[in-house]
Amino acid sequence: MLELLGQFEERSQFFNLFNYITFRAQGAFFTALIIALFMGAPFIRWLRKKQGKGQPIRTDGPEGHLLTKKGTPTMGGLIILISLMVAALLWSDWTNAYVWAVLLVTFGFGLIGFIDDFAKVTKQHHGGLSAKLRLGFEFTFALIAALIMLAAEWIATTPAGPHDPVGFFSALMAGEPLTAVALPFLSGWGVQLFAFYVLFAMIVVVGFGNAVNLTDGLDGLAIGPVLIATGTFGVITYLVGRVDYSAYLGIPHVAGVSELGTVLAALMGAGLGFLWYNAPPARVFMGDTGSLALGGLLGSVAVATKHEIVLGIVGGLFVLETLSVMIQVLVFKFTGKRVFLMAPFHHHFEKLGWQEPTIVIRFWIIAVIFALAGLATLKLR
Repeated sequence: MLELLGQFEERSQFFNLFNYITFRAQGAFFTALIIALFMGAPFIRWLRKKQGKGQPIRTDGPEGHLLTKKGTPTMGGLIILISLMVAALLWSDWTNAYVWAVLLVTFGFGLIGFIDDFAKVTKQHHGGLSAKLRLGFEFTFALIAALIMLAAEWIATTPAGPHDPVGFFSALMAGEPLTAVALPFLSGWGVQLFAFYVLFAMIVVVGFGNAVNLTDGLDGLAIGPVLIATGTFGVITYLVGRVDYSAYLGIPHVAGVSELGTVLAALMGAGLGFLWYNAPPARVFMGDTGSLALGGLLGSVAVATKHEIVLGIVGGLFVLETLSVMIQVLVFKFTGKRVFLMAPFHHHFEKLGWQEPTIVIRFWIIAVIFALAGLATLKLR
């Protein structure tokens, strides 16, 4: 799209605006927002008609869920994904490898989630794809995306000449800066993982995809913190993509990664449009279709910007939700006792008698605190 608009640049100064990432990010935001808002209501009616009973509600969950959430359609994540994809493709630079890598993960994880949701709705049972099959596909998409992003970084940082696969894999084995993990509060590169960085990147993408998925248990609970983390990484991508700002802050510089700002802006718009319908009481759930895709998107952006550890801080709420499940399972396995009344631990507070909107808003506040802590790592080095 940018090449097409470039042909008109000499005729009108207006078209020069499309060279600025800030302008295109705003365009992506409003495009996705408008699409999500306008398609939301008719799409929800269509989902309700097709799904009938809606998403199956856990019988062992909080007592009020069977009454208040029964019949609510799922797969609302399609509203986000369609809006996001259209806006990102309209406003992004199609020659940027990072854009395609992130969109690949988003689409791939969304497809996995859709298949899982479809199986649950048709069978009216919580069992969708098997865990092994699901994780196998997730790691496959994450592997492809990680290699694309690493290859793009390698090409940008190596002298002009033939860029053959042998040279790329040699660079991975040699432990060049592209395979190092930057540490918060420290300037420059951090821990060198060599070729194991690829596995690390895959774990970050898959892990965060499933972390967001675990958090999606109350109306508006997942999408709010996702939007907060998205805005935070919008700032990070812009700074990492600028040589001057990254040098000043002592953070890794990755050429071309700032283009991901258009994708993140599109997610912001699509997410806000979806929140209009997902706010308590929700008219639609995003389902695995949305939660897996959004988590995978944020994980892949963290890998692209070399801020994987910072993602754990910015997305600290998702990390805590995941840890609550792991702790609950491990303690129960070895002692037969439960740490929480129910995991993930947002359900623990429901069991304690907290109202759902209270939990959601307080968790949003926690997400903001984590986001500010993550941004602080950029300066405190």
